[in-house]
Amino acid sequence: QVQLVESGGGLVQAGDSLTLACTFSGRSFVSYAMSWFRQAPGEDRKFVAGINWNGDTTLYADSVKGRFTISRDNAKNTAYLRMSKLKTEDPAVDYCAALFSMVVVRGADDYDDWGQGTQVTVSS
Repeated sequence: QVQLVESGGGLVQAGDSLTLACTFSGRSFVSYAMSWFRQAPGEDRKFVAGINWNGDTTLYADSVKGRFTISRDNAKNTAYLRMSKLKTEDPAVDYCAALFSMVVVRGADDYDDWGQGTQVTVSS
């Protein structure tokens, strides 16, 4: 019954910033931890960042610490991922995911609800 819709992906240059958004509907947003995962072609989905219900706990993959910021606006039922100092990489799809939990976790297999994904491509 949870629906998640990502937006904000696109083509940017290395060093630029990009903000992704994930809108949540169908249940009580504040009952869910929210996370972002990235999947490159042929690879498993990897944890990028996560946030608990009120934003007082955030988790990040080591590779994005200091460059990415996860946040949420509970009044808008929306989670965000601010990506800064982007690096040239193969194109990948970023997904948001929701977990009915007071705590945020890193494992993709713990999440039941997923958005459709939004592609991010960083060029030189």
